[in-house]
Amino acid sequence: MSSLSTPIREAGAERTGRTRAEPLPHVALRFDPVLLLAVAGLCAGSLITIAYATPDDVPGDPHYYLVRQAIFVGVGLLLAAGLWLVDYSRLRAWRYPLYALLIAGILATQFLGTVTRGSRRAVELPFFEVQFSELGKVLLVVVLAAFLVERSRPPGPWRATLKVMVLTLVPAAMVIAQDLGSGTVYVVVGLGVLFVAAVPWRCFVAIFALFAVAGLCAFVLAPRAGVEVLKPYQQDRLVAFLHPTANPAKQGYQQNQSRIAIGSGQKTGRGDGATQTRLNFLPEHHTDFIFAVVGERWGFVGAAFVLAMYALVIWRGLRILVIAKNLFGALVAGGIVAMLLFEVSVNTGMTIGIAPITGIPLPLFSYGGSSVLSTFLAIGLLQSIHAQGRIAATQKGAALSGRTSL
Repeated sequence: MSSLSTPIREAGAERTGRTRAEPLPHVALRFDPVLLLAVAGLCAGSLITIAYATPDDVPGDPHYYLVRQAIFVGVGLLLAAGLWLVDYSRLRAWRYPLYALLIAGILATQFLGTVTRGSRRAVELPFFEVQFSELGKVLLVVVLAAFLVERSRPPGPWRATLKVMVLTLVPAAMVIAQDLGSGTVYVVVGLGVLFVAAVPWRCFVAIFALFAVAGLCAFVLAPRAGVEVLKPYQQDRLVAFLHPTANPAKQGYQQNQSRIAIGSGQKTGRGDGATQTRLNFLPEHHTDFIFAVVGERWGFVGAAFVLAMYALVIWRGLRILVIAKNLFGALVAGGIVAMLLFEVSVNTGMTIGIAPITGIPLPLFSYGGSSVLSTFLAIGLLQSIHAQGRIAATQKGAALSGRTSL
């Protein structure tokens, strides 16, 4: 056995142009350039849009939001690079501490967080607010993938489905009590991981049936019994989505102003004449409705560019899923892709009136430290999965070449 393995390794090294003792290319050289360029394009677009939309938002400091967003992007790049240069597979051993950190962060928000616009989302720190529900999305992706592959013998489909949904719904229910939009992202992450794990369709049918029953009880039976499930501001958002013209000056104000802004941009935008943004008719123009700013200022061309960058990110994420070196990496990539796709779809959908306002930010584009940092953590994981997959493929190719030459 040993007499065969030595010449195989030597032959493989000879076929690949390296000596046996020469190491494989460093992991830093194994990155996805298209993904990196797409992320850079989104960050640049975010900074340009925030600089345009917010010069008058803070009296005496026209660059308040721009400077902070630039700092968030810089810190996020460092975090992404740190994850990229390590083997993501090591995170499997940290599944219990990571899940405990997830739950602890949500509880900290519940007891220590400040109430903003009717919801308790963030904990104030000396320099910025930390929204643990945003960071928890990435933690949940890693935890679910790790628990699914923790056994040498994979669990049955029903057991795997039950495990994932329990691990998902516990933090999701806690987050929904604080922020409905972020809680729905948790559920989508769980479904995305199950989809990549290839659980049978009947498991998804059972999940959606349970969700339908739960929705019926929560939104129909409970209100009739006098139990308030949705908070007043959540009810206003739902009414505004279902009946946008019923009260355009109150519940429907945000979505109507967003649609006016995007519609007025037409093909190439209004440029400096984008009055919806500059005159503050468009609310939350640097956070939830920043896509409407793009539509008004740069029109269809600008909006198409932003969506094209997100399409590149999703495409590269799916490609990384395919080349992952193990199931754990594929599950992590699938959960991240599901998270990003859902967030982009819902945020852009609510700005044009085809989705209710949920408070879900536009990844890497909306202003906000927690959202930007959590998305960069996700990008760093994707780059790590890509790097490790490329290295594993190179090693496998070298071994196969050695066997062929032998």
